[in-house]
Amino acid sequence: MPDHQEISPPEDHDAPVSGRIWMARGARAAISIPALILTAAFVGYAGLARGSGLSLPETLMMTGLVWALPSIVVLTGAISSGVGLVPAAIAVALASVRLMPMTMALIPMVKVEGKTKRWQLLYISHFVAVTAWVYGMRNLPDLPREGRLPFFAGFGTALTSFVFCMTGVAYLMVERMPPVLSGALFLLTPIYFVCSLWSASKLSADKAAMIIGLILGPFFYLYAPGLDLLWTGLVGGTIAYLITRYMRRGLL
Repeated sequence: MPDHQEISPPEDHDAPVSGRIWMARGARAAISIPALILTAAFVGYAGLARGSGLSLPETLMMTGLVWALPSIVVLTGAISSGVGLVPAAIAVALASVRLMPMTMALIPMVKVEGKTKRWQLLYISHFVAVTAWVYGMRNLPDLPREGRLPFFAGFGTALTSFVFCMTGVAYLMVERMPPVLSGALFLLTPIYFVCSLWSASKLSADKAAMIIGLILGPFFYLYAPGLDLLWTGLVGGTIAYLITRYMRRGLL
């Protein structure tokens, strides 16, 4: 499932390329297979949102503001189950904590010392989810540093806008969609996430963490519901780190 695209550099390497051109190239790069898979997943989410009793404005607000699909699903489940605001906020925060290290890994790649403004970093951080992050980590190093931030901003803006519109269309048409098809589209996202993260993993520790996480995930889902994602990441990542560290020292 290739999400690595060749981004052609400017023909004249001595001529600077404006930020608007890099944004346009990023928007054009958003037309990709990963974007289509993510859109299909949000089409499936539109059926879940409507079945949970959310209105169209509420569904679109959650799509545009929360953006990361797992966090949206957690929030939708919390709302439909009738839990209070504080437990719902804690659940979403736990589901979204994984985005912080992803953002910390991306920011140094796009930041230009002395030129990049804080509001620009805050803007692109909103688009940090698995699809955009994997694409950025694989493709941004091939770009000149001055073009990375506007390119990623264009990519994230185009991707979010398209998914936002398609979610609204799907919400209005979901009654005509078979429930089996809606569920199948929704399941495309975790399948794609696993494949993308595996292909983007460059260290043995990353792949070890994924394998251990896939093993521990069902266990924590059964015995620690609500905190399963947190415990899977914490325990699985720690075990993978210790195993790979001892392997490098020749102790295993």
